[in-house]
Amino acid sequence: MQIYSFSPFGYEGALVTVEVDLRRGIPAVDIVGLADGAVKESRERMQAAIRNAGFDFPPERVLISLSPADLKKEGAGFDLPVALSVLKAQAEASGVLFDDETLLVMGELELSGKIRPIKGVNAAVSTAFANGIRRCIVPLQNAEEAREVPGTKVYGADCLENAFRALSEAELFTTKEARLKEEDRVEFCKITEGLEYAQIRGQKELVRALQIAAAGGHNFIAVGAPGCGKTMAIQKFPALMAALTESEAHSVTRIWSLAGLIKPSEPLIQTPPFRMPHQTASIEGICGGGPQCRPGEISLAHNGVLFLDEAAEFRSSVLQMLRVPLESGKITLSRAGRTSTYPANFQLLMAVNPCPCGNYGSKSKICLCSTKSIEQYWKKFSAPLLDRIDLRVFVDNPDNSQKEKSYESMSTEKLREDIKRAIIIQRKRQGIKNAKLTPQQISDFCKTDSEGHKLLENAAEKYNFSPRAISSCLKTARTIADMEGCENISVSHLKEAISFRKLCCNTTLELE
Repeated sequence: MQIYSFSPFGYEGALVTVEVDLRRGIPAVDIVGLADGAVKESRERMQAAIRNAGFDFPPERVLISLSPADLKKEGAGFDLPVALSVLKAQAEASGVLFDDETLLVMGELELSGKIRPIKGVNAAVSTAFANGIRRCIVPLQNAEEAREVPGTKVYGADCLENAFRALSEAELFTTKEARLKEEDRVEFCKITEGLEYAQIRGQKELVRALQIAAAGGHNFIAVGAPGCGKTMAIQKFPALMAALTESEAHSVTRIWSLAGLIKPSEPLIQTPPFRMPHQTASIEGICGGGPQCRPGEISLAHNGVLFLDEAAEFRSSVLQMLRVPLESGKITLSRAGRTSTYPANFQLLMAVNPCPCGNYGSKSKICLCSTKSIEQYWKKFSAPLLDRIDLRVFVDNPDNSQKEKSYESMSTEKLREDIKRAIIIQRKRQGIKNAKLTPQQISDFCKTDSEGHKLLENAAEKYNFSPRAISSCLKTARTIADMEGCENISVSHLKEAISFRKLCCNTTLELE
């Protein structure tokens, strides 16, 4: 029997072979294999845990090898695999035989012999399964998280004594039944009072844009005066997001496991992430980093939403860093000669004031900002970043007549009907949301007639659209058509898509 553990680094991590040799000599415990401080300290915790659990610690000299030798080993998750390897070596020296199956073991030990939960278990089990390891011993609190990896047999141990017993009793390991795949089933979260769009009055265009964004996964920016309701509307966006598919859920769960965010009540993340970092966030906090290349906000928002409220208050370097992940759906981090690539297929939502004082373009208030200050304000975003935003909405404070006006079509339940229809169509047609269509897929699925083609040419000339902006209009129009259940894109679909694209935000605002 060979025992493996897991050393987290970035998204992939690495399996570590744990070997123990008992030899004659002065009793001592040596650990080799480029172990950090926490791993070296495990020999003290391990010795106390073994004795307090009722076992005899070997009186010989104990050599513990963690390989590969050139890979730095970090974290307290090596306590349990090291302790079990020592007990296994002692038992084999007494003539006890174990089977030849490989085993993944992770867990932190208390001095009493009890096992504490750790983070990164889902990622470790996924890596082990990919390398042919089918049995795992993990802390009891992490067992459900580990069982979410299909085909893996897991034993959740609460103490060292039970973990050692599992080495020779294969029947203790259990697995979880595979879920039935239902491509046509689209589920949403429960509608609570805070997620009801019917509460929003007089902002029909804003809610319509958010509905389209949810249906097609389009990036979105709302520009408006303070207090107009743009942030409140976007914060209700999780009510319009469909639950993750099984493949999406597994990749999100792996990332959240590495970050230590998995809750026992939800071992598999099926709710799309909605991340809302503070404006003081650094580049490392957004893109990830640190000695172990921990995931940042854009990776934690994978298959979900990254919402930047008061986006102009973020550092310019942070905003510009988003351009490549938005295009590629991933981010590569490099640290100390090692690299790791995280998935970062997120949807970007932004809320921003039109100028430093917030009143530019308002019909009821006066802007006190100079032209130069407004230009400097918008230079933080840059044209390349804004060119990747499909939906742009200017939100003004509603007048008294609009404040009292509500729309039946703006209830969350009504909005979900069209979103659900569009998501089902997209899953059957290309398997991805319209916002992520490739140029070839745009050519195949976003065809227009001569009238629609002429409309796009006129819009490109009038609003100075780039080729990316034209593609953006086609993808948005495809989403609007899917929401209505139409096979072909009509002129009305294109007109609405262009109306949400024509708000230009380079150095000044074009507000109509």
